[in-house]
Amino acid sequence: MGWFEALVLGLVQGLTEFLPISSSAHLRVTAALAGWDDPGAAFTAVTQIGTELAVVLFFAKKIGRILTGWFYSLYKPEWRSNPDARLGWLIIVGTLPIGVLGLLLQDQIDSSFRDLRITATMLIVFGVILWLADTYGKNERTLDHLTVKHGLGFGFAQALALIPGVSRSGGTTSAGRLMGYQRPEAAEYSFLLALPAVFTSGLFKLKDVGGENSPEWGPTILATLVAFGVGYVVIAWLMSYIKKRSFLPFVIYRIVLGIVLFGLVFGGVLDPNAGPAGH
Repeated sequence: MGWFEALVLGLVQGLTEFLPISSSAHLRVTAALAGWDDPGAAFTAVTQIGTELAVVLFFAKKIGRILTGWFYSLYKPEWRSNPDARLGWLIIVGTLPIGVLGLLLQDQIDSSFRDLRITATMLIVFGVILWLADTYGKNERTLDHLTVKHGLGFGFAQALALIPGVSRSGGTTSAGRLMGYQRPEAAEYSFLLALPAVFTSGLFKLKDVGGENSPEWGPTILATLVAFGVGYVVIAWLMSYIKKRSFLPFVIYRIVLGIVLFGLVFGGVLDPNAGPAGH
């Protein structure tokens, strides 16, 4: 991977990680359309560390309260009913599904799940699910209403994002809207829930950077830094946008992209398992 390629993919990662349109799908499709090799699961996982650092910076005060409350709840019973402490425990609960499935499906994540036909299908199917959830979901719950059952619901939705095209933020936000959570609340929990999973996955995949099927360290670090800067701007914009507007533009975009991707694959322009046909 060259420096320009890393710059472009870092921009794509930062722009798409927090929007409900699947960053892994966009990294995969961008590389394929440009005639580059698939950047691979390791590159995706490591560059996501950059975007999650943007989450840490944007929600720093909130995360500080959660960590403080959770730590005190370990040995001070009176803290166990504290909202921030509860949220900390429920983030742990919600992380369990992707942790277990990520280990069980590791081979598929690195291979069969990256088929562009699967990516196109997930873009369309979960675009429709997002529309249904956002249209018919009630705006009655905040994170103070979060329960273990709901935390697991968010968690299983996040685990679906192991398949490119689903979208971590799209899947978890859809689950939240179906359970009656307000848009900003569902999005905020989605971002916070991603932190343990993404940091764990990224650190686990660090060993693969510079390996036979992964980019070198230099370009990977550049892409991660770019993703951090762009990701922070996107978080700020999205949290403001969804206070007043629906996810419909993202739904339309997902469906159109999925249809175009199917056309490119079945038209022989793109090889579903690599980059351009014949590459």
